[in-house]
Amino acid sequence: MKFFSPEFMKKVKANVKVWTRSLVAISLVAITVFGNAHEAFAKRAGGRLGGSSFKSAPSVPSRSTSSNPSYNSGTPYYNGGGGGFFFFPMFFGGGFGGGLFTLLLLVIVAGAIMQAFRGRGDGAGITGMSSKVTVAKIQVGLLSSARSLQQELTRLALESDTSSVEGLATVTRETAVSLMRHPEYWVYVSSANENTKFALAEQKFNGLVMSERSKLSTEVLSNVGGRVLQGKTAASLPSEGSLSLEDPSEYIVVTILLAVAGESLSKLPVLRSSEDLQASLSAIGSIPADDLLAVEVLWEPQSDEYTLTNDEILTVYPDLVRI
Repeated sequence: MKFFSPEFMKKVKANVKVWTRSLVAISLVAITVFGNAHEAFAKRAGGRLGGSSFKSAPSVPSRSTSSNPSYNSGTPYYNGGGGGFFFFPMFFGGGFGGGLFTLLLLVIVAGAIMQAFRGRGDGAGITGMSSKVTVAKIQVGLLSSARSLQQELTRLALESDTSSVEGLATVTRETAVSLMRHPEYWVYVSSANENTKFALAEQKFNGLVMSERSKLSTEVLSNVGGRVLQGKTAASLPSEGSLSLEDPSEYIVVTILLAVAGESLSKLPVLRSSEDLQASLSAIGSIPADDLLAVEVLWEPQSDEYTLTNDEILTVYPDLVRI
């Protein structure tokens, strides 16, 4: 049996050491690269909260009278049987004890009919096709010292009923209140609003939502329309004292998107100061539930373990202005 020479074995051992060191170095590089990628992924992961009542809004009554069994295009309905203008024979015949009572009854019924027809126009109610709807956006950049806001929004996302109008109104009010609790941390603001017809409002609102959602690398926590989705990197409700301190030059961004019946939000000021933001948040928080057609709240990062850098703020949210 022939054995390898000592010189050959030394070369083999040397080569093994070289390859081992190379593999270790490659592994360390891979861990660093993929670890940083996961870190960046987590930092840009956002949360989403809200819903829409466009589909459940009541429809406008039809103008058609062809379905009314008492309607006849030929002659008035005088036979007094089961509908129609039954008071005509009373008026002319003195029924029910005299003409004065009948005249009073005629005035009351005529007023009711006029009121009903006023409410049947295409522009009547909040769901008329010509009714005005305001689609608005308010965006706030806060110092990372306000990271308890991330906890509050996470709590809202996990506990809110976003399948009802009342639940959406609560989300709107609580988000506005949460932001108003941290005025000392407000740094950047942005706003926009547009008046449109009800027929176009949902499309414009959805377009605004898509534009803002595309700025998030991913959504790790979502509660929209009553459906809660939570990813693996989403932060759950933290315990007291679990926050770590970071450089306050890093930021959190919260975006509120709204569709509201009427033109009340069109009077919101263009955000340029803390006073403007305070007034706008107060107005948003007091929107009646019946006027609220849709709301979405987006915040980034979702986890209170991360914040955004100044470069990310300027790159991803170029509309933000410093206050």
